[in-house]
Amino acid sequence: MKKIKLYGIPNCDTVKKAKKYLDNNGVDYEFINFKKEAPTKALIKRWTQDLGEIPVNKRGTTFRKIKDEFEGSTQAGQINVLVENSSAIKRPILEKADKVLAIGFKEADWSEIKL
Repeated sequence: MKKIKLYGIPNCDTVKKAKKYLDNNGVDYEFINFKKEAPTKALIKRWTQDLGEIPVNKRGTTFRKIKDEFEGSTQAGQINVLVENSSAIKRPILEKADKVLAIGFKEADWSEIKL
């Protein structure tokens, strides 16, 4: 089993850049497609603990559709909203050994990560 996991959706430009970066650097990773394998509540809770905040993409079109429901909910409710609307999760999320290494993609930041 691969140690590095990359979570996201395949048609996202930022995810495409992240995958290309990993491929170009010879990193063996597993891609988890939110569209085929929706994140669980437990996974989103773990990401929230690692990041110190819920990994929500407030700039995306999906978030605009769920903004009122999301913002009017408790943290548990917000996590439920993200389970149902995985496209609103900030992406990509890069993990190693069940710990978040990065969220989003900036090549300069990723070049500092020990993969």
